Amino acid sequence: MTSLNARFVETTKKAGMHADGKCLYLEVKESGKKYWIYRYQMNKRRRDMVLGPCSVISLADARDLAHEAYRKRRSGIDPIEARSAEQTPELASITFDKAVDHFLRDKQAGWKNKKHAQQWRNTLMAYCSPLIGRKLLRDVNRQDIINCLEPIWLTKIETSNRVRGRLETIIDWATVNGYRSGENPATLRGNLEHLLPVRPKIAPKSHSSMSYQNISSFWISLRQSNGTGARMLAFSILTACRTNEVLSANWNEIDEENSAWIIPAHRMKVPKEHRVPLTQTALKILKSQRKFRLDHLIFPSQKKDKPLSNNTMASVLKRMNQPYTPHGFRSTFRTWAAEQTDHSEEVAKAALAHTIRDKVDAAYQRGDLFEKRRLLMQDWSEFVCGDTYG
Repeated sequence: MTSLNARFVETTKKAGMHADGKCLYLEVKESGKKYWIYRYQMNKRRRDMVLGPCSVISLADARDLAHEAYRKRRSGIDPIEARSAEQTPELASITFDKAVDHFLRDKQAGWKNKKHAQQWRNTLMAYCSPLIGRKLLRDVNRQDIINCLEPIWLTKIETSNRVRGRLETIIDWATVNGYRSGENPATLRGNLEHLLPVRPKIAPKSHSSMSYQNISSFWISLRQSNGTGARMLAFSILTACRTNEVLSANWNEIDEENSAWIIPAHRMKVPKEHRVPLTQTALKILKSQRKFRLDHLIFPSQKKDKPLSNNTMASVLKRMNQPYTPHGFRSTFRTWAAEQTDHSEEVAKAALAHTIRDKVDAAYQRGDLFEKRRLLMQDWSEFVCGDTYG
């Protein structure tokens, strides 16, 4: 019998039971969800022990769990019965609210954004706790999930998507930890999608971006605007960086000798250090900003050690009667690079700190194309402002 491999586990969509050997199976549901199953016979009765979802348990870990179950069987112990017996009274009777507490305690230490745990708690407490907070987690069923989602399913689409996804994750986590068993009632495909109201089809909302043909004239107006917000927007445009990356830009991240801004991994969307080449115009913006230095932040707010609001650059655009978003200038840059330059797609993507989706390419492409990106950003600076800043 051929064993499974990690690549197959990750990519297969074929529904059914896929054997790995030694009673371990990968079960792929019609919905696309994947679970590890330990299938065995005890007292002439076949039993399926759910080890947990593939999204939480790796192939290697599933094999370890299967081996542990096998050892129990060899000793005459039923693995399912043993797992139930190992649960403490507290865990066996855990409520939904308590499960949220346990989950966040286990997971939040590994989350990059400290506010992430509070956002999880706020949404689950607002939309789920009043209805199922005191209910035993093992008894939460599909109708409970529908009751939580239905009031906001058509009116708060993004919020309801987050709530459903978080419910699914909490219940997956609970199943792995033995707090409940059975299928996850919060899955969407092949489950809730057939029971919740059908949403009207709405075109995906993208960040409103300026045509690159208009950015040079816009730059002239931006140069005439005073204030930290305007300088920050100018710096953001020239570096093609994300809003949060610019908001928290730190003086000790600037390498003036090499004309580079080095953003540490923990501040990036993808946790990987990102080097940004700085043109002369970008360096002049930093020089003009030094006279306002209060602390470590390049673009400080009036509160010490606190970055400016996310709306700061948006407010600058609003005052200038521009119907665009700060993030949209990344699209402006990307379109310009594709239509007006000979720079490769890989270099443009690297400038935007986009990840390489093809895992084979990513395995071989380990450099950051920094010098090629320096040439690209110089061309962009000259296109936008002639590489001068008043």
